[in-house]
Amino acid sequence: MTHEKEITEPVDLCRPDGRLNPAAVGWTRRPLHRPNLRGWGRVKRWEYWGIVTPAHIVGLVASSLDYAGVHGVYVLDRLTREELNRDAVVPFARGARFPAGGGASVRGGGLAIDLEEGPAGTAIRATAPGVEVDLVADRPAGHESLGVVVPWSARRFQYTVKDLGRPVRGTLRVRGEEHAVGAGAFAVLDHGRGKWPYSVRWNWAAGCAPGRAIQLGGRWTDGTGLTENALFVDGRLHKIGATLRWAYDRRDWLRPWRIHGERVAAQFHPFHERAARTNLGVLANETHQCFGGFSGWAETDAGERVDLDGLTGWAEEARNRW
Repeated sequence: MTHEKEITEPVDLCRPDGRLNPAAVGWTRRPLHRPNLRGWGRVKRWEYWGIVTPAHIVGLVASSLDYAGVHGVYVLDRLTREELNRDAVVPFARGARFPAGGGASVRGGGLAIDLEEGPAGTAIRATAPGVEVDLVADRPAGHESLGVVVPWSARRFQYTVKDLGRPVRGTLRVRGEEHAVGAGAFAVLDHGRGKWPYSVRWNWAAGCAPGRAIQLGGRWTDGTGLTENALFVDGRLHKIGATLRWAYDRRDWLRPWRIHGERVAAQFHPFHERAARTNLGVLANETHQCFGGFSGWAETDAGERVDLDGLTGWAEEARNRW
């Protein structure tokens, strides 16, 4: 178990010289960090939205990796397993905007993504060849999210917010066919701001169902004293300060995954694998993101075991040189 500090007041992520502010290291139940990143070199900013509906899974990424903006729109038809994938790489992330309060606006390669934060929710709009997204992810009263500052060193650190189980509504148009999004649909946000090592590997799993959600991470936080693990019950966050063990088969990504440790015994059962690879020399990525369902249990702060059966989402392994 780690010994993690809960932050309850607004705080700057960085000191005036651009190094990590030690007072920012810890976790939050709502966004309180001011991501005042400065300079250039290993600075990463991104917004990732994963949206699950009864018929589709949608992934939107807007990112600035200093020397490149890497953006994408992905849609999976859950019935036919047909994928639509549109990616764009923009040199030096030209035209990408990442407001201090969250959200993003990016353009490139025939793709446009606009993510606008408001007091009651987030407007999510995207267009790319063959797909249009026009959604709102509502933010219910009392809804909590997990914010964590992970410190590798004073010069290398990451602020992440994982916001799970947001009700989402609107329309999705795929190859000219319009689909209403509402009942049974949810959205997950991965908000990131930081200064990263050049080479890194991570695991991430997220699953949601009405009234319950699980957020699990691994590898990239090892040895830092922080984790990004949490259970959500009726919108309330239960922080899990344990480094978890991940077991899965890299030769067969669709075999069941096990994620376990103090307060967590989760199994993930994939039904589809999305493989993404980028190799631009200095910039390279390989991600295996599997979609599926969860079983097992996780414990609340009070020691109550919460059933994870019926949660839907994903588990992934990512390897980056960036």
